[in-house]
Amino acid sequence: MGEAVVGAMGIIALLLLILAGTPIGIALLSVGFAGFAWLVSPTAALSLLAEETFLTLSSYSLAVLPLFFLMGQMAFQAGMSQRLFATAYSWMGHLPGGLAMAAVGGCAGFSAISGSSSATAATMGLVALPEMRKYDYNLSLATGAIAAGGTLGILIPPSVVLIIYGIQTEQSIGRLFVAGILPGLLLTSLFIATILIMTLKNRSLGPQGPRTSFKEKLASLPGALEALVLFGLVMGGLLAGWFTPTEAGGVGALGALVIGLARGKIRPRDIGRAAVETALVVAMLFLILVGAMMFGKFLAVSRIPTELAQWVIGLPVPRIVVLVLIMAIYALGGCIMDALSFLLVTISVFYPMVVRLGYDPIWFGVVMVILLEMGAITPPVGINVYVIKGVAKDVDLELIFKGVFPFFLAMIVCLAILIICPSIALVLPNLY
Repeated sequence: MGEAVVGAMGIIALLLLILAGTPIGIALLSVGFAGFAWLVSPTAALSLLAEETFLTLSSYSLAVLPLFFLMGQMAFQAGMSQRLFATAYSWMGHLPGGLAMAAVGGCAGFSAISGSSSATAATMGLVALPEMRKYDYNLSLATGAIAAGGTLGILIPPSVVLIIYGIQTEQSIGRLFVAGILPGLLLTSLFIATILIMTLKNRSLGPQGPRTSFKEKLASLPGALEALVLFGLVMGGLLAGWFTPTEAGGVGALGALVIGLARGKIRPRDIGRAAVETALVVAMLFLILVGAMMFGKFLAVSRIPTELAQWVIGLPVPRIVVLVLIMAIYALGGCIMDALSFLLVTISVFYPMVVRLGYDPIWFGVVMVILLEMGAITPPVGINVYVIKGVAKDVDLELIFKGVFPFFLAMIVCLAILIICPSIALVLPNLY
């Protein structure tokens, strides 16, 4: 049996295990180990498993993950999400759909200190949804705006998905972080524009809130200032070369803790809760990473990525056609798997292909994240939609999915702009 055939069988087996409900880390590890043992030897597979497990768990680069997760947890315990929403509400609440715009703005702000899509959606859902109910907002718009706004958590740095992409493809995490800033602001603006267009056409969707005075607007700014300072410290330190991405995560976590303590919002039990939540997420993530490493080695010896890339390069079609096909696969794949898992399953196949086609890997990382964001709000999985459903138990899933559709269109517009003008994602990294 040829190597490529074994590789194809492994991919099919992986998909079947995932569809059967097997945890993604276990599925990747099992197929990767069995496939490598078949193509090389069981002894070599055991040796590789031990080596990859040790390298993953002892990796200095991967230490950035628990630190940024801890930063987000500390920021949540410190109540930054509530203050970010309050600031955005003071400035935009009086506009048609202003509360929904404030929720998106709050999501963007919290994304800058979180790095997680579902955590951003859940946090802002708890904060903003009750306010929108109070002013009789259309629940489809309200839940859709928060579910879509939450996806900014994996685009605006620090982004867990960009960290993993950087590690898997050996790209600079700092450059990837910087690359996500302008596209993140662009997508945030498109979300806000979408809300404005919808509510101007039908004002009953998002009634205007009370107008605040300029003095009240200024008084609300300190609520966003602490998040801005924390983001500036982390990203500014990276850009200035004061510290590495891993050190930036540590500085961010410490900064969030200091802010929480200074405000009297964090108590000892909150620190313990943040540490436990971080440990649970990171343990699951590291299992997925070990499995992905094994699966990637199996694919490498099967030569599927190399042969597939060579075949695609030889197709008599423009490279944009191949790119659109890859983008379609990521958008569809994100519908059935969470963003990080799908990235780890596919990156070893598609990354060599994209590089061979001549696309910038930093730019592709940003595009890929937006594609995975689209999957996070589309059925059947649409993880962010289920997160919002958990917050708003009385709202039907169909209603939430209907609410995210206009924002899905905004993401397509964002992708089109990035394809036409890739410098939006590359101008800042080229200065880094």
